[in-house]
Amino acid sequence: MRKTYIHKEGWKIVLTTFFFVLSINLLVNFVLDVDKTVSWVVFGITFPFFCFITYFFRNPKRNLITDDDKIICPADGKVVVVEEVFEPEYFEDKRLQVSVFMSPANVHVNRSPIRGEVKYSKYHDGKYLVAWHPKSSTENERTSIVIDNGSVDVLVRQIAGKVARRIVYYLEEGDKIAQGADFGFIKFGSRVDMFLPLDTKINVVLGQKVKGGITVIGELAKK
Repeated sequence: MRKTYIHKEGWKIVLTTFFFVLSINLLVNFVLDVDKTVSWVVFGITFPFFCFITYFFRNPKRNLITDDDKIICPADGKVVVVEEVFEPEYFEDKRLQVSVFMSPANVHVNRSPIRGEVKYSKYHDGKYLVAWHPKSSTENERTSIVIDNGSVDVLVRQIAGKVARRIVYYLEEGDKIAQGADFGFIKFGSRVDMFLPLDTKINVVLGQKVKGGITVIGELAKK
């Protein structure tokens, strides 16, 4: 059985939620003079809420795939975009875009699709359109990170959704990161875009469920 941990971004929220739920139930059961039915209703609402918060911030231990010839999925979720687009922020040319939508039920740890050095890292304030909206990639709150492994560079973009209002990322220009390593977290529903070289062999299709650090998004062309 694989171990599951609480992500470091979740400890404060999980503990705060625990003490809030505990306080509410102690208040209802020992301070307020309420019917037992009411106390059970309060417990039936607050305890599942605490369980959901704890579940959301889970960080399962995984046997990560590492291969310099492969692009590894940066997030758990469902593939919602596979298409050729013009990428205006960094490359200023055409790239293959692959986007993964994360629902609140998915693991929200973001992982590096390749190993390498961070050549570009920028946070953008923005709107909170639903994460599957076509304009969310350029208009929502987001971060853009370009990782270069010496032969190819990949842009990974974290995008906040309608519910998510907090993007966390750890990489700055000049940092080095291993393939599959944790580089950030998006809280409560979101999306991750990747912009890949046009000659990348894409191994996923629209609607496919994928896992961060495990699913092979694509294979790089042999040079």
